[in-house]
Amino acid sequence: MDLNLTEEQRLIVDSAAEFLAAHSTSAQVRQVTETPGGWDATLWQGLAELGWCGIHTAEEQGGLGLGVVELALLQEQLGRRLACVPYFDSVALAASALRGLAGHPSADAALQELASGAQCFALALPQPTSTAVPARAQPQADGSWQLHGLWPQVGSASLAQQLLLLAHQPNGVWGLWLVPANAPGLRIEALATVDATRLQAQVQAEGVPVSASQLLAQGEALEALLARTRCIAAIALAAEQVGVAQQALDLTLAYTLERQQFEKPIASFQGVKHRCAHMLVAVETARSAVYGAACLADTQPDDATLVRLAAHALSEATQAALYTTREAIQLHGGVGFTWEYDPHLYFRRAQASSQRLAPTHWWLEQVAQQLLDA
Repeated sequence: MDLNLTEEQRLIVDSAAEFLAAHSTSAQVRQVTETPGGWDATLWQGLAELGWCGIHTAEEQGGLGLGVVELALLQEQLGRRLACVPYFDSVALAASALRGLAGHPSADAALQELASGAQCFALALPQPTSTAVPARAQPQADGSWQLHGLWPQVGSASLAQQLLLLAHQPNGVWGLWLVPANAPGLRIEALATVDATRLQAQVQAEGVPVSASQLLAQGEALEALLARTRCIAAIALAAEQVGVAQQALDLTLAYTLERQQFEKPIASFQGVKHRCAHMLVAVETARSAVYGAACLADTQPDDATLVRLAAHALSEATQAALYTTREAIQLHGGVGFTWEYDPHLYFRRAQASSQRLAPTHWWLEQVAQQLLDA
């Protein structure tokens, strides 16, 4: 497999790196996280104007018609700059789910809004380790439905104009509903999080009215759609973790070249060199796993193969992000633990992202189960 980027993909990486370096600096990230709302609307508008919101949406729905590789390349750069925008939740998660519903009028219309950046979307994807039923859908005499229940952690729900909510029908079948965020009976409450650069909210429904046309998918087709969506989103999240790991390494190299001990930069000491080299190996190993998984995901593999690809990419990238951010704090010495320096921001993102979608051990268990079944 050739993992070298094409000329077009290199242009995407270079333009994304340049744009985010100018519009998502450390000072800007800190300012956004300390203001009410906690997101950068100006940066989001800039991403929309560049077409990033429709990166892997088909051209018929107003997107760029590219693939998972290009999505991963953007996610890596966004992670590197801790961009305070709902890109992962709206594009990597919600758009990936809506792509699988092409042909449904409501899904197609939603994709067009999402691809243009006119609206943000949030998908209430439950943790696969949870057995709780978050909500239920009750049919009404006139053919409509009402939603009741609680979705405890929905990424970027407080920013979204549209929500994709899962609910159990009376026959025990899951349904996926497209619900406006301002629907009567729907309450969205922002949650305090470890990673202030990414927002989470609790969504509660008390008799929210929805029509039959808002039911996008149900049953086995929905379960298959959510499984593939989780895998694509896992590859995108892994790419973001690579960006976090890369920036942790870059911050460490810059600091160790500047910090002096015994009238020498500490980067010249063999012990420091070895630790930085181990960080580099972790980053490059994770990047190879992510690029390989994204490349093969674009070939439309079967479900079992996609799970293995996602598990490999996410486990490698999460391990790299956790390792490099811890090392960054240690190699920054005493100042590594202070608020004024950036390593703790990346450490928080790495820790929070390690629990998104599902913990690493769950992904490894899926692969182990496949091998045992075989």
